[in-house]
Amino acid sequence: MKKNQDTLPIVTGFLDYLLDERHFSPYTARCYGVDLRQYAEYLADEHSIAVELATEAAAWSRICTPSTDVVATVAPPTLTSIMIEADVTRIRGFLAHLSESNYSAATMARKIATLRSFHKWLEQRGSIASNPMVLIRTPKQAKRLPKAISVEDVERLLSAPDTSTTLGSRDRAMLETLYSTGIRVSELVGINLADIDEAGQALVVRGKGRKERIVPLGSHAMTAISHYLAMRRNQSAEAVDPNAPMFINKQETRISTRSVRRKVSKYLELAGLDPEISPHTLRHSFATHLLDNGADLRAVQELLGHQSLSTTQVYTHLSTQRMRDAYDQSHPRAEAG
Repeated sequence: MKKNQDTLPIVTGFLDYLLDERHFSPYTARCYGVDLRQYAEYLADEHSIAVELATEAAAWSRICTPSTDVVATVAPPTLTSIMIEADVTRIRGFLAHLSESNYSAATMARKIATLRSFHKWLEQRGSIASNPMVLIRTPKQAKRLPKAISVEDVERLLSAPDTSTTLGSRDRAMLETLYSTGIRVSELVGINLADIDEAGQALVVRGKGRKERIVPLGSHAMTAISHYLAMRRNQSAEAVDPNAPMFINKQETRISTRSVRRKVSKYLELAGLDPEISPHTLRHSFATHLLDNGADLRAVQELLGHQSLSTTQVYTHLSTQRMRDAYDQSHPRAEAG
């Protein structure tokens, strides 16, 4: 992950931990970095500290060196020492500052989660004696049901690409794979040719934390992938490396998540569908349509790669709501009299 040149060494150390030991995605680590830099900027402003990276690096180096009294070895004027010495009052001051900016409950919860992980890391490495975040509560968030679209709208979207071209066939294969498997966009772009089992109609997926799972591929997705690969082979005389990326761009390098999102937006417009639909909506639709048709909740959990069943259960609420709406619209005695 590309590092910001102005990032404090203590923050860089934490981000390296997230990437190397916790196996966070670069995007997630980047979000944590943004939150921590905002926290550091607040502390620097509150204490009128002019940050000098060389001084901060020396302060962090002293903390990383075993000592009988970690805080005493840190020069008081550094921002690093203030972050190390932060107590619950200081952290609550930062959260109060954020609340004045009218952040949503979800954003506040994420920033608190960042601080919680950061201080837990400091505690685990022995840089702080106690963790002030144990006294900070995460604000309750209103439960938001994931957005799903109808099977008919999915069909319209999947039919939008022009499969007579290599790029169009690629886009059709990507859309079919997203809906057929419910995988995340980050998982889609990470697929290699060797991950496809054409005979078994299955796909090896590397999810969060580098955990692998095998998901089935529907016949429509498999047909779309086979068509795309056939067109791709016809364009290149060279033997294809099985470890090469499945979905590539015009430069024949791995397609990016941003490009996938742009392609979805393009086909939404062509199909005349809601522009608010995102690639993740196809994941929501995959889960909802499975449950609508009687799929077992734990099976859906495994297909989605959720660690916790409670994460998957939100789709049961969506499925129940859809049944309720159908009942209200169709039953002669559904409406209050």
